[in-house]
This record gives sequence, C-alpha cells and structure tokens, in this order.
Amino acid sequence: MNNATPEGTNRYAERMSSVARGHYREREGLLVSSIGLGTYLGHWDEHTDRSYQDAIKHAVELGCNVIDSAINYRFQRSEKAIGAALKQLFEDGRASRDEIIVATKGGFFPFEDEPPRDARGWIVENVIEKGLARPEEIAGGSHCMTPAYLENQLSKSLENLGLQTIDIYYVHNPESQLESVTSDEFDRRLRAAFGFLERAASDGRLHYYGTATWNGYRQNPDSHGYLSLARVTEIAREVGGEDHHFRVIQLPHNLAMPEALTLGNQTVDHENLSLLMAADRLGITVMCSAPMLQGKLAQNLPSFIGESLKGLTTDAQRAIQFVRSTPGVTTALVGMSKRSHVHENMSVAAIPPASMEEFFGMFSSGESR
Repeated sequence: MNNATPEGTNRYAERMSSVARGHYREREGLLVSSIGLGTYLGHWDEHTDRSYQDAIKHAVELGCNVIDSAINYRFQRSEKAIGAALKQLFEDGRASRDEIIVATKGGFFPFEDEPPRDARGWIVENVIEKGLARPEEIAGGSHCMTPAYLENQLSKSLENLGLQTIDIYYVHNPESQLESVTSDEFDRRLRAAFGFLERAASDGRLHYYGTATWNGYRQNPDSHGYLSLARVTEIAREVGGEDHHFRVIQLPHNLAMPEALTLGNQTVDHENLSLLMAADRLGITVMCSAPMLQGKLAQNLPSFIGESLKGLTTDAQRAIQFVRSTPGVTTALVGMSKRSHVHENMSVAAIPPASMEEFFGMFSSGESR
C-alpha cells in the first residue's frame, strides 16, 4: 500500500505492547497515536539531519505512528530526513508504509537546504517566472496557495519524502492570505486550493487534506485573520461534495494557549462552540502543535498541574499529557529531534490519558490557588 490503512495501523498498534490503553485513537478508520513527532525546529545542517533520522526511527519503534512536517521546515531538510528514516525502517522490516501516517504542509516558500542569498530573486525565479503565481497572489512576500504552486510543492514533498502518497496534506497557515485580500477573495483562493487538493486525492497523491494554522482558529470572530471552521468545511463541500477529503486540521493547543478548548469562537448550526466542539460536530480530526510551546512549558509548571496529571516525572511529560488528554484532541505533535527527547516524551504513552475527572479537576485546582 502507498498510504496508511486500517489494517496497517491496527497491525502496528497490536505490535506495541508497551503503550497504555487510550494511546491509539480511531480516526477515519485508522488507529492514530496520541503522540506524534514534529520536525519544525533545528539548524539546517547534516548533524541535525542525522539526529532527526535517528529520532524518527526510535519514535516509530516506541509506538509513534504520526510524523508531521512541512516543506519549509529547515529548508526542506526535515522532509528529507523523514524520507531517509522511513526508507531505512521499511527496508529493515521494522515498519511498513501502511502503518505510518505521514503529514506535511505547503504554502510558505521553502527555499532548499539553506537560506538563499537573495530571497526575492529566488521567489521571482522559482515561483513567478515558472508561472506558479502572479506577484499579487503572494501574501506578505512569503505565502502562496495557488493551485499551480501547491501542485509544485506537493510534487516536491513527495520526492523529498520518497513516497507515492501523503496521508495528510495541509494548506499551511492559509490565514496569512488575509493580510492582503478581502474575505471574499480569500474564499475564492481557498476554493481554488481545495479544488486542486481534491484532484490530487483522486489521483492518489494524497489521502486527506486540511488546514494547519497558528492564529486562524483561535481568534475572536471579529479579529483580522479569523477562520470559521464551518465556512472552511462548507467550501470543501462545495468543491468536493459530501465525500470531500477535507478531514483534518492542525492548530496550537497547550497549557498557555488553551483557546481551542476554552474559547467559544466557532458557530455551527447557529450554536457557539469551542473549536474542538465544532470540529467534533463537523467530523474533523484535530491535531495539536506546540504542546510544550517550543520548550517554554517543559519546566517550572505550577505544582497543581503535577498533582492533577499523575504518573509523570517531568513537566515536559505533563505538558504533553495535558494536550493528549484534552477532549477532542487526537494527537499532540511534539518536536523531537533527539533520541533522548523521544525516550522522555514517548514514556507518556505508557500511561493512559488523564480521566475527565483528573483533567477538569486541574482547572478547579488552579482557580482555587
């Protein structure tokens, strides 16, 4: 198989005897690990490439079957590191393609291997002169989501990853476009992007697609850059019909940024809901980035959090446990570029997610202090 399958992910989960009940969640028929490996941070050098490769292989062996990237992460080197690690895992028989869920993103200019000396010249040569976008279709000098550009980026990601099919392909921070265009024009651009992604799904180059955001789904509806999940889903339905392939979103969620859980900023069927409740209502899987907020939540957490989230030894583990235990969250995507990080973070998979009593008790404990 060229993509993750129910049979493959079930086989993988059955092989992972060291993880606790609740570590795998069923979404779209797949068993998805509650901890995924992210590849955003790190220098663009061979040492970091090798470190990521080792971390990815170790994570897969410890029960992580979700690997997340973007073509612009580390100037395409993160995708290439994933491709090298997967190739070795598959060749050694330590994992099969149908067991692993691979996600990546397109939208920002990725450059290649290192920063260019002339970023503007690179954009002119590699985007505008190739007919992938007109200057007015580029937002903030760094973001583009025309169908031609996304096709170019998807093809390059498949090459970097060494895959025939990407399981989840995200439009990366589409709200960036709202810096430059009206909401009507944004809808038109998103509709065109989704049209291409539906065709790519029909061609077998991707399985599902979605939107990976930073601010869009966490803001108040009157804020510039706000995204309505109901409207985004409606656009996907307009383009792909009831069997559209828009199935996944990604956004930050952590102890310092809990808006996906706490802010009632989404409207579905005339009811105000949190993002996580809206996603559940609309049948959208939620992957959460930045569970440790790039290391800021890996130490010095208040004591009541440790008292509520039991069975853990470090604040990094508690931060991960908070995210994976949040109702409606499928996977906490944790940046792990070193084997030692993988060992510490994947230890969380050996205990069950926090119960609802433990999870919501944390909020009342915090308010009482």
